[in-house]
Amino acid sequence: MSQNKKRENYISWDEYFMAIAKLSAMRSKDPNTQVGACIVSNDNRILSIGYNGAPNGFDDEKFPWGREGDNLETKYPYVCHAEMNAILNYRGSKKDLENAKIYVDLFPCNECAKIIIQSGIKELVFLSDKYADSENNIASRRLFDECGIKYKKLQLKENKELKIDLF
Repeated sequence: MSQNKKRENYISWDEYFMAIAKLSAMRSKDPNTQVGACIVSNDNRILSIGYNGAPNGFDDEKFPWGREGDNLETKYPYVCHAEMNAILNYRGSKKDLENAKIYVDLFPCNECAKIIIQSGIKELVFLSDKYADSENNIASRRLFDECGIKYKKLQLKENKELKIDLF
């Protein structure tokens, strides 16, 4: 192999940032749904990351992780979504989020859509849209369309598995 030829099997920017979002999701303690988010500037610099979980100060052992039953005994009224956490975790100037891109492995709910819009993020890349027909996700797409937020499903040429050895 020539010394002047670059490696050919490297991952794309989209694959890289989505992998960071997926890696972040692995921090979630939710037993059913783990979601990660990665916010990136126009020049491909990571600005912030987040994952879904209990609010700061809410003991994970006491947090209601269930999905069924009385609403106040489920995770839904309490959990912080990955998109919200990534935006709130950002420690720079809000101006730097303007025109940024957010990578998430699950298409955002309507509440996160509003947070994304209000933060100034202008583009969304997602992997899964398994709740596409839900009213929340229909509202999300309407919000994004009305507010000029671009969104696209990450199209991979092939299924890709990335392995990281920590040893």
